[in-house]
Amino acid sequence: MPQWLCNQLMRAYLKKDRRQIKMLNDCWFFYQRQSPEGSSSTVPNTQPSR
Repeated sequence: MPQWLCNQLMRAYLKKDRRQIKMLNDCWFFYQRQSPEGSSSTVPNTQPSR
């Protein structure tokens, strides 16, 4: 996970900003699908059910 995304997520969790957390989570899954190195990540490539 990119450092900028980690920092943003940490800030959102500390502020308990659910909207921001959801948006950043969606960004992470989009980033994983788009980046070639995303397939070798330890995080599964599927989005959790809502």
